[in-house]
Amino acid sequence: RLFKVEPIGDAYMCVGGLLEPQPDHTARMALFAMSAIKAAASLRASEDQPKLGYVQIRAGIHVGSVIASVVGDLNPRYCLFGDTVNTASRMESNSEAGEINLSPQANQCLLQQAPGVRTRSRGVLQIKGKGDLECFFLEKNFRTENACLASLKIPPNEFNVELSISSVRSDDDIVCEIPHFVNRRNSKAFLQS
Repeated sequence: RLFKVEPIGDAYMCVGGLLEPQPDHTARMALFAMSAIKAAASLRASEDQPKLGYVQIRAGIHVGSVIASVVGDLNPRYCLFGDTVNTASRMESNSEAGEINLSPQANQCLLQQAPGVRTRSRGVLQIKGKGDLECFFLEKNFRTENACLASLKIPPNEFNVELSISSVRSDDDIVCEIPHFVNRRNSKAFLQS
């Protein structure tokens, strides 16, 4: 299972292996990220202005331990804290449109959980608050997707992502489209909101 924790600014944070150990948490996260990027890329940035092209999102993955707690009295919410959360955020902010950036730990974990995946080194990057880290891009292709599906024991023809859109109007009258991703076969297996 992957759990949506909370939106942070314009970013969507989800986590795997939170409530109980999951031997395939990184493969699940990679599959979700690939599906989210693919689904977003099928949406026009604006139906009224097709020249703006399609929605481009970026993703970042890191693995490690976190501290979890319910915060607040009037409006309690479940929050995650710790270096892992900060590093995952840095992986996303140092990614590129349409790409999935992996920390060294996430890369190692993913290669163990789904041996058929392919990653490529981006070299050593200067990551704010972390120093120099070798980061990796996940190669998004049929082979990588099938390797992740195989590690989750899901046949490729049974996995499908549907996309619904919520529109939010901001103060300066620009419409922002927020994607919500659902696995049609079993939504609880990948995302619980």
